[in-house]
Amino acid sequence: MHAVEKPLDTLTFDAVSALARDDMQAVDRLISHCLESDVALVSQVSRYIVTSGGKRLRPLIVLLAARALGYQGEQHVRAAATIEFIHTATLLHDDVVDSSSRRRGKDSANAVFGNQASVLVGDFLYSRAFQMMVDMDSMRVMRILADATNTIAAGEVMQLMHVHDPDTTEDAYRQVIYRKTARLFEAGALIAAVLASRSEAEEAAMIEYGQNLGTAFQLVDDALDFDASPEELGKNLGDDLAEGKATLPLIHAMRQGNREECELIRNAILEGGLTDLGRIQSVIESTGALQYTAARAQEAADLAIGALSGIPDSDFKQALIAIAEFSVRRRF
Repeated sequence: MHAVEKPLDTLTFDAVSALARDDMQAVDRLISHCLESDVALVSQVSRYIVTSGGKRLRPLIVLLAARALGYQGEQHVRAAATIEFIHTATLLHDDVVDSSSRRRGKDSANAVFGNQASVLVGDFLYSRAFQMMVDMDSMRVMRILADATNTIAAGEVMQLMHVHDPDTTEDAYRQVIYRKTARLFEAGALIAAVLASRSEAEEAAMIEYGQNLGTAFQLVDDALDFDASPEELGKNLGDDLAEGKATLPLIHAMRQGNREECELIRNAILEGGLTDLGRIQSVIESTGALQYTAARAQEAADLAIGALSGIPDSDFKQALIAIAEFSVRRRF
């Protein structure tokens, strides 16, 4: 293992990642091995998206949490790789459903290989993830991951139901981001506690940490959709609006804006497209929608950090705290 040499307030994401470098290299080796298939297109599409960037944040949480809880075995590596496979499968399916053309700053897999290949390879990755779960030989871990995968799929359907719906409430929006994003963070942190045979109280703490971290991460992501360069965002600015998604910045702007501003946003959500993106960005700014979203993200990050209060102090715990802080500052 590698020690964190900097105090928490000066930690970079690279410094935090270095703490789990050995474990993450083991995860990368396992991922590479599990991507092998005698069907060439499966390996080609899988490797394209798995190696297309991203910080491997979800598997990193598993690795750091396991070490923070004193785990000394090797099953956390397989759990981390399985989490990454599930996440990658959701990305392949998401981009098809959303007709996305960009992912992590490059052409999405569906734009390169087509929708059919992306959906089918996503299915391959899901099934491979379940094979890896079985190899862990833990009914508890399998149940956690199976339940999480089912929740994510239900979240996708729930989000589809709210597409082009300007009357989506903040509560409904939060239910979607819990299911689609936070649930997998939660599962990864919980599995770490299960592998380490920790108490129910510590399991509950890791659930709270993962859930709130994932919430903070998604809230910031949705804010950046209206306030970042395409290079920073890794996708096209305003993609959520173009897809007719009523995210929190839009929900808040409609609550606070005047009648004309509200109608502008409602019509954009109903119709999709980016014709009025500039005007909508102005409304978002004037109504403080980004600040509101950032404040909710900070609340979630603070809850994530607070959940770790009962976990023994260590470099690994400090790294988990730092990641929660990074989630709202996006200093990745």
